[in-house]
Order: sequence, then structure tokens, then C-alpha cells
Amino acid sequence: MISIIDYDAGNIKSVEKAIKYLGEEAVITRDRDVILASDKVILPGVGCFKDAMDKIREYGLDKVIYDVVDADKPFLGICLGLQLLFKSSEESPGATGLGILDGEILRIPDKEGLKIPQIGWNTLDINREKRIFKGLPDNPYVYFVHSYYLKAANEEDVAASTEYSVHIHAAVEHGNVFACQFHPEKSSEVGLKILKNFIEMEDNR
Repeated sequence: MISIIDYDAGNIKSVEKAIKYLGEEAVITRDRDVILASDKVILPGVGCFKDAMDKIREYGLDKVIYDVVDADKPFLGICLGLQLLFKSSEESPGATGLGILDGEILRIPDKEGLKIPQIGWNTLDINREKRIFKGLPDNPYVYFVHSYYLKAANEEDVAASTEYSVHIHAAVEHGNVFACQFHPEKSSEVGLKILKNFIEMEDNR
């Protein structure tokens, strides 16, 4: 079973729908025992960095997330869920994220001819050594909705990158922690393959 963490963020139901489409049991929950008993955990979300962290702490989900990661259980952050894995974001000065991974969340720089937020499809330059992209073709198209992007501190964590006004680290993989800035649940067959790879992931225990 896969737990999808419920902290009142947007876009959670579409992740549940995609997981169930792939034949996997999924539950949207903030129940600690249910989350810790799951095979895998997903932190999706669309919204503001500070508001999301406030809700996560209000529900005590930060402690649950740390326990999941410490247990080496496969964990996937999607969109805002990626950004929350880092210590801070330019979107919310002074707000503190989970700090599980090392890097910066920065605003996409303004550039003539480009709209911020980025809404739409873009290609990925994927690292073929990363498990989350197993079996995908070169330069797959995926769907983005974001105004802020990741600049990871550790290049070895970067699973995929893209270009939109700036070089963007679009996905990371560190041990059993995976995260995508794009929305695999909205990225057609490519996105479903990424989610299938995650569902089939073995933990490192």
C-alpha cells in the first residue's frame, strides 16, 4: 500500500487516481500509524512553501516524514513536495522546510518571452543511472507548473534537469528519497512509467 500524505494541499486526488490506475492500493491520510505501515509514501502538493510547512507541523507530519526517511522506506516528493524536502525557499523568507536534502529553492528568473510560472511541457535530461527513470527514452516530455526551482547542492543527487530561463534540477534521487518538480501524474505515459518505477522500488533495508 502507498500512503499519500494529506496536509490540505492541492493536487492530491490526481496522484491517488494515477496510483490506483496502475493497480496499486493508495490511501490519502495523515494518520501516523497508517503512513508508517505503508510500503511507500508520497508527498504531493501545489501551493505556498510556508503555508504547507505550517500545516505539516500542525498535523505532526514532519516527525512522521523523518521517521519514514530514517526507516529507508521509498519516499516520493512531487512539485511542492520536492521543495519542502529542502531547508528554505525564496518564496517564503524565514520559513523552514524539512531539510532532508541539501540545496536552494529559488525563483525562476524573469526572461523575455517566457512566462512565470512555467505551465506546460518540457523535456528532461535524465541520468540513466537513477532508478526512478528506468526504461524511459532520452529527453522525455513531462508537465510542469511552478514559479520556483531547485538548485541542488550535490550534483550526485540530481536525477534529471531541464532548461526554462535557467538550469533547473527537475528531479532528485538520494538513497530512497525521490522527488520531481514536474507532475508525473499529469505527464501521460512517461509520468505513469515514473510512478510505476516508484511503485516497484525495493527499499534499501
